[in-house]
Amino acid sequence: MIHIAVVEDEQLYSRQLKNYINRYREESTLDIKVTFFSDGNEIALNYSGDYDIILMDIQMKFMDGMTAAEKIREMDKKVIIMFITNMTQYAIRGYEVDALDYMVKPVEYFSFSQKITKAIERIKLDHHNYISVTTDNGLKKLDISEILYVESSGHYLNFNTKKGVLQTRGTMKKALEFLEPYDFCRIHKGFLVNMKYVEEVRENNCILCGREIPVSRINRKNFMEKLTDYIGGGI
Repeated sequence: MIHIAVVEDEQLYSRQLKNYINRYREESTLDIKVTFFSDGNEIALNYSGDYDIILMDIQMKFMDGMTAAEKIREMDKKVIIMFITNMTQYAIRGYEVDALDYMVKPVEYFSFSQKITKAIERIKLDHHNYISVTTDNGLKKLDISEILYVESSGHYLNFNTKKGVLQTRGTMKKALEFLEPYDFCRIHKGFLVNMKYVEEVRENNCILCGREIPVSRINRKNFMEKLTDYIGGGI
């Protein structure tokens, strides 16, 4: 599914973009979800990090699109941003926030569809999956393939990655619901491991990137079955 955020304070253009996206969805048969915002501060101040494409008006009342994009880029380096404006001199500044492109008002459907196709092709090239993690330093967009394991610690979750540890408030149940489709398995009440990095199962421990993670008796059978399925059987 492609999740598009539309940030536009003029109802006329907001409705037009909604109609364009619906038409594009029907023509492309892609699964597209759309979330609308009426000002830059609405998306930037409580940024959720679950968007693939952001269509951003530049001139808005409370927070202009360029400022909103700058704040978003501090938290999310991957989301595709495209500006919508009737003043191209502002849109050209988009390189400062790594904007993919811009659309000039009034936007024609043909131009719109070509630019959305361009954005979706970019998404396909970057086929990684991400999870948004809120830390004390702000929201981080984490590449799921780089997570080694997740450890619970009280009301917190520690995401152990190749680049270090990110801590956020959360429950192991929620983490499992999100990560299980990406070949993660719960091996202990306090640990969730990425099957990709499992090297060995030794007695009551799972060896993962040289680290020993405990496997509980209650989770062992399910873990071994999933591990066998993941590696495609054995001798």
